[in-house]
Amino acid sequence: MAHNLNFNKETGHHSFFSVKEKAWHNLGLTVDEYPTSAEAIKYAGLDYQVDKFPNIHRMPDGKEIISENSFFTYRVDNQEVLGSSVSPIYEILQNREAFSFFDDIVGGGDGILYETAGALGRGERIFITAKLPDYIRVGKDDVSEKYIFLTSSHDGSASITAAFTPVRIVCQNTLNAALRKMTNVVRFRHTTNVKERFENAHKVMGIANHYSKELEGTFNQWSKVKITDQQVHKLIQLALCPGKETLELIKKEAYEDTSTKFKNTVEGAFSYAMLSESQQMDTTKGTLYGAFNAVTGYYQNVYDFKSDEKKFDSIVMIGGTAQVKTQKAFDLCSAFALDGESIFSLN
Repeated sequence: MAHNLNFNKETGHHSFFSVKEKAWHNLGLTVDEYPTSAEAIKYAGLDYQVDKFPNIHRMPDGKEIISENSFFTYRVDNQEVLGSSVSPIYEILQNREAFSFFDDIVGGGDGILYETAGALGRGERIFITAKLPDYIRVGKDDVSEKYIFLTSSHDGSASITAAFTPVRIVCQNTLNAALRKMTNVVRFRHTTNVKERFENAHKVMGIANHYSKELEGTFNQWSKVKITDQQVHKLIQLALCPGKETLELIKKEAYEDTSTKFKNTVEGAFSYAMLSESQQMDTTKGTLYGAFNAVTGYYQNVYDFKSDEKKFDSIVMIGGTAQVKTQKAFDLCSAFALDGESIFSLN
């Protein structure tokens, strides 16, 4: 599968690092200890500057005109062009400034643990994941760690996005926890004053603590709500339903008439719900929390994405397929916790 990790010809290394876990496609660097931000930026190959310069237009008569309205961005270290056309007000967020955001969240670097970071393409897109000091606990032994994820682009293609993410330790399910109207996601445009606003972003990200507590309460409640295997199967059908046509068939109890692709997806998620080791815990076996975890776990551990980049986008990025399905599963579980079997009355 394609990895699209940046390869730095000067250093001979791919721009990616991870702590303890195997590096992306066995490329990049795996380290045993959590690095400081200064170490992490070097391990990930993100220790480069980005600058912008006006585009130059060559006219038919050979005359060159320096543009006032169109700029390109480039890496200073190797002169690679990252973005061919950005506006005059486009402001670059340097990689080191992205790391400083994480350190500021907890008032310094002592409480933040850098898990992964890297660059894609020519270095035009970067991402960083850092672990926060505390946890989400469901029951006695089911623990989810709390992460802050950030991605940014240097080519003008996307805004700066930072989000709170819980990761379930047992099966490494990753889900962006923007489960309540994306309130715990912060996005910035690359325009003037972006640095000033970005420096204050950690104040907004304090929302993560509020939502993680709320999420902990919700998951603990769901872990006490019983659900039958048949209900889990129906909930998965509704959560993974791709559109109105399939939904109409589900309403008519005509699941067998839906597409083979859809049925394979549903059965894959249902098998995960029934057979996965992580689904045999007291908090997940036969519970509503287990049903929700089956959807997130399926996309993280079973679904066959075409590439790791597509998996990354689907699970982590706002609007990704796994994100949308996770949101639907969350909404269905919330409704089931309130009304039980009545949520399956689709008429």
